[in-house]
Amino acid sequence: MNRLIGAVALLVPATALATFFPIDVTPHMNGADVAYQATSLKFNMGVMSLHNKGKMAAACKAVFNIGPENPRVRKVILEPGEQATLTGNFKSEIIRMRIELTCKPS
Repeated sequence: MNRLIGAVALLVPATALATFFPIDVTPHMNGADVAYQATSLKFNMGVMSLHNKGKMAAACKAVFNIGPENPRVRKVILEPGEQATLTGNFKSEIIRMRIELTCKPS
């Protein structure tokens, strides 16, 4: 019984670490002052937070790509000081995610 509890206790941290995957962000700001942060939420979802620090509105497009599945494209227009959260949800488990972020003043 103790061996079973020990084995289960060892598996819990391993499954928790499996939900995190590396995220590579390629920003193209084109003069927009937008801060971003990307993180993984689940084994198949990446999240990107955007914050417009500029004095003009910014039109942003994020392309979430994991390789075998079709990329997920998310678009948002951020007013000055506004924040937004974009997500890329996929059917398969993610090993590495690449996000191409393109923002321009509008």
